[in-house]
Amino acid sequence: MTEQPVHVVANFTVQDAAKYREYEKGFFPILKRHGGEFITYDDGSITFEGAAPPQGRVVMFRFPHEAAATAWYNDPDYQALSEHRRAGTTLQFITMVHSIPPRN
Repeated sequence: MTEQPVHVVANFTVQDAAKYREYEKGFFPILKRHGGEFITYDDGSITFEGAAPPQGRVVMFRFPHEAAATAWYNDPDYQALSEHRRAGTTLQFITMVHSIPPRN
């Protein structure tokens, strides 16, 4: 059985744009280092049902498998960089979502 891609979804509110920009500058090289692919972001997502998270930025990206996503998050360079995100945003969640295996 081959490993399936995983998606990472983050939701946060930017409180300090300058601090968050420092995070953004270093984010993409570390993401790519771990085989990650940026999908999209939205500053005005719409919740059709259920309790909506606090309005903020929703970001989605993908990794080829769970080990790559875990390595990205635990990467010392990412953890150092994420201090800018922590200082500049209020985080609601960063969640890893597993893909469905192909059906035969």
